[in-house]
Amino acid sequence: MKTWFKQYEKLQNETEKEALARKICAALTVHAKIEEEIFYPALRKSIDDDELLDEAEVEHASAKQLIAEILSMSPQDHLFDAKVKVLGEYVMHHVQEEEQEMFPEARKSDVDLDALGVKLSKRKAELMKKAA
Repeated sequence: MKTWFKQYEKLQNETEKEALARKICAALTVHAKIEEEIFYPALRKSIDDDELLDEAEVEHASAKQLIAEILSMSPQDHLFDAKVKVLGEYVMHHVQEEEQEMFPEARKSDVDLDALGVKLSKRKAELMKKAA
């Protein structure tokens, strides 16, 4: 994801910008959906940190709002580039928090992370097939 946002910043061609922005939005939409459907509910049952999970949900809501705005725009629109950039900043912040706070708690919990990973991968494949 980080690579895509860096690629976007270097693009000049509006058609390429729009295509990459849509690709980013589609991938993030699928990612958010599988986390909300599978990962977060599993953690809510197994870790005692509702605040962390609540914050992640709010971050998802903000990202989804930006995604909706980006998808309703074109690169010619005022603020298109700014919205894509801010989305990237949101995503990087969210990933950092997950890696530094949520994942360590998940590893300490009694959640079967291997089984959870299989569920996440299977659902992601289903959603990506629908998005294609």
